[in-house]
Amino acid sequence: MQLDITGRHIEVTDALRQHVVNKVSKIEDHFDLVTNIHCILTVEKLQHKAEATINADGKRIYADATDDNMYVAIDTLAHKLNRRVRKHKEKLKKHH
Repeated sequence: MQLDITGRHIEVTDALRQHVVNKVSKIEDHFDLVTNIHCILTVEKLQHKAEATINADGKRIYADATDDNMYVAIDTLAHKLNRRVRKHKEKLKKHH
């Protein structure tokens, strides 16, 4: 799995990078076919935004989260991504 982290109007520190890696690496536990994750961290005035795009099995999964704290935004983003990846995995398993 390749993980790209980009910062817009914010410097991505080692602590932020490690937090993103810890949270996003749990997605690979749910779904093995994740090939690439691109995460963008943005600061606009007082809002911190984290967004990510996952390429998994030929499908693109996108999620974003906004909060006053960047770490909370990353946590919310990871939760949304986990939900969407599990939903995608269940769709692949169900054969009607």
